[in-house]
Amino acid sequence: MSVAAPANFNADEADNLEDMEKQFAVKVVQHMSIYWAILEKTRGSTLRLTKMDDEIFEHLQKDFPEFDPAKTIDEDEMKSKTGKERWRNFMMKYEKKIDDYNFGTMMRSNPKWEYGKDETIFVPRMQFYAIEIARNRSGLNDWIFEENQKEKASAS
Repeated sequence: MSVAAPANFNADEADNLEDMEKQFAVKVVQHMSIYWAILEKTRGSTLRLTKMDDEIFEHLQKDFPEFDPAKTIDEDEMKSKTGKERWRNFMMKYEKKIDDYNFGTMMRSNPKWEYGKDETIFVPRMQFYAIEIARNRSGLNDWIFEENQKEKASAS
């Protein structure tokens, strides 16, 4: 589970230690690489990201009925004052249920794209789970597995 900051911790006065930043970046890139490797080996439509995928998916549909997993994420809208508030309310329901629910994670803006500098946005892990579960349920990530299978077959 996530660990709360000490009561006397002041984020505005905290040191921004370079080693901590590097470790954080390494963890984010590892998560991104592992998820991509899983999608290369398993159809996203058969994948479960958490033990709570069904609940998360239903909750996403209820709180964000307009969300279309096939469309490109509008980062400005997602990170607007209203967007942040909606997503914060959504995510807080998982504070004690999902480990690292608010840890920063890289997510592709569109399920048709690979990870890349211009195709990736930084989001809390719970947003990543909700959106990727919806994409997987819609079969939108299956192309990654299929492309990988084609590459393997042509290399043989």
